[in-house]
Amino acid sequence: MANGDTVIVNANGTVSAVSGSGSPEAIGTAVVFESANSVFISGIYDSNAQKVVISYKDGGNSNYGTAVVGTVSGTAISFGTPVVFISNAVTTTEIAYDSNAQKVVIAYSNTTLSYHGYAIVGTVSGTAISFGTPAVFESGTCVTVEAVYDASAQKVVIAFKDSGNSSRGTAVVGTISGTSISFGSQVVFNSNGSTAPIQAVYDSNAQKIVIAYTDEGNSSYGTAIVGTVSGTSISFGTAVVFSSAAMTKVSIAYDSNAQKVVIAYNDGGNSGYGTAIVGTVSGTSISFGTGVVFSSLAISYLSMDYDATAQRTLIISAAPSAYAGAVAIGTVSGTSISFSTPSQFHSDDTRHMSIVYDANAGKSVIAYQDGDNSDYGTGVVYQPGTLVTNLTAENYIGISNAAYSDSATATVQISGSVDDAQSGLTAGQQYFVQVNGSLGLTADNPSVIAGTAVSATKIIVKG
Repeated sequence: MANGDTVIVNANGTVSAVSGSGSPEAIGTAVVFESANSVFISGIYDSNAQKVVISYKDGGNSNYGTAVVGTVSGTAISFGTPVVFISNAVTTTEIAYDSNAQKVVIAYSNTTLSYHGYAIVGTVSGTAISFGTPAVFESGTCVTVEAVYDASAQKVVIAFKDSGNSSRGTAVVGTISGTSISFGSQVVFNSNGSTAPIQAVYDSNAQKIVIAYTDEGNSSYGTAIVGTVSGTSISFGTAVVFSSAAMTKVSIAYDSNAQKVVIAYNDGGNSGYGTAIVGTVSGTSISFGTGVVFSSLAISYLSMDYDATAQRTLIISAAPSAYAGAVAIGTVSGTSISFSTPSQFHSDDTRHMSIVYDANAGKSVIAYQDGDNSDYGTGVVYQPGTLVTNLTAENYIGISNAAYSDSATATVQISGSVDDAQSGLTAGQQYFVQVNGSLGLTADNPSVIAGTAVSATKIIVKG
């Protein structure tokens, strides 16, 4: 320890200097990508172009399906010019990235054409995106749509609620060639009836697709099923209930570090609270741990992704209480998950959210409808805090009186003592211990008071 270091007591009775490493949580400045009512927002990362692509329904342009390219620099994001991918009204858009073809795929329901299901291939170049010709994957009514890429099979899978077939949950495999996409035969994964909402993710360890959905034919229970792509077809294992209560919101992500699937949902059996559960895929089956609450609010909007830099699952949500947008950071351990206290990225009306991790920037982009700003489509960069520190809310005891080597006997100036080994302090100001051991005028996390300065070099210790 150096003279003047802030000091903690360890569990074994020894003392150490306060230390920490990593980066603090960062939220950039919000940027508008569409100056009109924007809904059904969905984002994906294009690893070839190293850009984020956002698809949405443009309420300011006849509800046309539209997409825009975002570039992350530090904690800032800039957007290219929005591009209409279909000059028809849409009811939903979902986006996936085919890393083999190096193309974006947007699946959507075409309101103008009797709500038929379509998909279209997009190519990112710089800050622009261009599109091929739409292809039909469902010629009947199709409102709920999801798209995901299977990296092992090198195929896109589209899951949807087939209203033309008793609203059964159905999936189809898509193959990209150039700027076109073609489809295999449809396969039903839920024959119970209505299936909505639907979310899907690729488990790279198991090399399987996992679909999470509300099974409206089974009391709207939260349900998941494992899919195996072979050629242009997909087969499914047995569906497993992960929430035996009504569920209306769901999102899913894959934790590549823990090699687990994480599903977030609103738990109708617990006041609609935001809840997450860890799933383990084995063969064509999936099993689950116990659900963990990440937000004690009734969730109205929900999206999640995995941050490979922080090795954490990020869940964004909003609730009826002013619809403030918040991020909860989840850490998977075994078959469970724990969460940080959610932090707000937008303090008021936040809807139609999507979060996507930018692997090049090592940060995530949150896209949302900003109800405080005429429902404009808006994006903001988010970086979770990765600080690791030995400081807790209780273990600070004082300031080192001199420099000491490891295993030496040390004198620590405790509460009421005056330490004279500081510099740059302002007399009369209260100082807080920072997680890296320094002193600061604002509280860090945890909030620990170091003491009050009596001169530029002296501080009265508060332990």
